[in-house]
Amino acid sequence: MDDTAALASIARFFRRLQWLLVFLLTGWLVLLLAPVLTPFVLAALLAWLGDPWVDRLEARGRTRIQAVVLVFSAMSLLIVLALAILIPMIQHQLVVLVDSLPGYRDWLLQTAIPWLELRTGFEIQRWLDPDRLIELVQEHWERAGGIAASVLGYVTRSGFAMIAWLVNLVLLPVVTFFFLRDWDKLVQRMASLVPRRHIATVTELAKGSDAMLSGFIRGQLLVMLCLGVLYGVGLWLVGLDVGILIGIIGGLLSFVPYLGPAAVVVMGGIAALVQYGDWQHLLGVGVVFTVAQLIESYWLTPKLVGDRIGLHPVAVIFAVLAGGQLFGFLGMLLALPVAAVANVLLRFAHQRYLRSRLYAGDSPEIALEPYLDAVPGTSGDSRESTGRQTGPAGPPVPPG
Repeated sequence: MDDTAALASIARFFRRLQWLLVFLLTGWLVLLLAPVLTPFVLAALLAWLGDPWVDRLEARGRTRIQAVVLVFSAMSLLIVLALAILIPMIQHQLVVLVDSLPGYRDWLLQTAIPWLELRTGFEIQRWLDPDRLIELVQEHWERAGGIAASVLGYVTRSGFAMIAWLVNLVLLPVVTFFFLRDWDKLVQRMASLVPRRHIATVTELAKGSDAMLSGFIRGQLLVMLCLGVLYGVGLWLVGLDVGILIGIIGGLLSFVPYLGPAAVVVMGGIAALVQYGDWQHLLGVGVVFTVAQLIESYWLTPKLVGDRIGLHPVAVIFAVLAGGQLFGFLGMLLALPVAAVANVLLRFAHQRYLRSRLYAGDSPEIALEPYLDAVPGTSGDSRESTGRQTGPAGPPVPPG
């Protein structure tokens, strides 16, 4: 009997080791193939966002291909219109910014740095003196030559990277169309690979992840758009020449908590000081920031996003930065989907732990509300029969 238990434990250990090796190998392959996988992942995300609209059109009597063509055309039209509006606007703002660079340089050298030197006691200006910079280059000429060679190599690689990006740009709509057409088939094939005794649990976990993530991403995209408009129009009304550019940057960066507002405050404050140099326009930037944050906190986020992903802002920041560090742009695309799925799995693991003998000991098992009732967008009707047990009520489960 003991030998049988020992063999079962060894077999279970090797199965877990096998899954760990598969996970590590998958991560290694994703790291190697990140530049190639990027358009496919982005196309899959677009298809995932558009699939509910395709299903709605199908429910109204359209064929799958008709629904896909309509949704794909609408998505393409929206993207083209956005680019047609944004590209000339951004180009004009960049021209204004380049023309204003001498003013920013003079403000930095004549106002900002002397003010910092006066407050801190450090001689910052001396390190920016052109003669000293030339002297430093002469002293470290060999290292500078190595840096120049590295820069030249980077520029060469950047040319190939630009070609790769152009190929991905052409490939993206094609892959998106096919993903959108075959999305339901792909989901069915993936579901067919799940062991039958786990299909109910995996299905409900997938529904919970989809409900969390789809609501969050769709809502967050609308919040980014609204904040970009609020910041851009507000700073333009204040009188900043590059206010629209700052607003666009702030709206895009608002996907990462606190980064967008911080960028608007810093860049808007510097632009106001350089262009006008008075406290009135600096106060105007503060008013725009405050009004936008009040609208975002009390209306946009509660109305459009809510608490659908259940992740702390610090966790979102860590997920985006860690994904970018590990896998580059592909990692940033996958950061929130992976974090949302991990959050659902951790909640499920927490429920299982509270039902386990390790937690409850030999006392009667703890009665807990099924895990699925706590996941937005899912219902507990399709839960497994083992979800409710009898006994004294256990401690409340924290939300996330």
